[in-house]
Amino acid sequence: MPDELLARLRRFHDHTFPGVQDQFQHLVRDGQHPTILFIGCSDSRLVPYLLTGTGPGELFIVRNVGAFVPPYDGATRRGELAGFHGTAAAIEYAVLNLKVAHIVVCGHSHCGGVRALYEGVGPDAPNLNAWLDLGREAVLPVQLTDEALRRTEQRAVVLQLERLMDYPMVRRQVDAGQLALHGWHYVIEDGEVHVFDVHVGAFVPASSAEHSGTGPFLPFAGDDISPVDAW
Repeated sequence: MPDELLARLRRFHDHTFPGVQDQFQHLVRDGQHPTILFIGCSDSRLVPYLLTGTGPGELFIVRNVGAFVPPYDGATRRGELAGFHGTAAAIEYAVLNLKVAHIVVCGHSHCGGVRALYEGVGPDAPNLNAWLDLGREAVLPVQLTDEALRRTEQRAVVLQLERLMDYPMVRRQVDAGQLALHGWHYVIEDGEVHVFDVHVGAFVPASSAEHSGTGPFLPFAGDDISPVDAW
């Protein structure tokens, strides 16, 4: 039986890499300097480089089920984050070491992770069940419909933006005007990204939006009303 993965690796080495070899050698010689941390869902239909028109060296990417952000305080209290440490570590590295100027949290339509918040997961997936706790605050007290799923996907994105502001290094950079947060919801079937506009408290199609996201995300910082609950 043919080894399709091995064939793909050989095709990359023999046909794709020669055309970009100089670019990769430059990235090795001078190091990576991405300006964007992209936190996206692991869904195979979400392709960050295709979506943003970027190439090697331009995005620092973290992907997980649901595009969730673990709480910062959990890591500091317990010394470990019970399976969540990888995403938290990537956020710290991107902000402290790479000095990114943007953090994008990108959810999407038809998200299986968000659907599982309503339908549950089996007993053989304890890690997945624990991970989904990071999205439960976004769940609506309604029966699951297409509209409820869409709203929950978007609410989950805003929830992660709130959590990012609890990371001290993120808040410092945001307060200094050196870091902007962006909440995106990618509608796969339309090819349209809806960006969260913090000033109107809603997701706006990128085709008609005035900017790519929340900006500094400061209007809600310290408010008693959560952005998730506000809409």
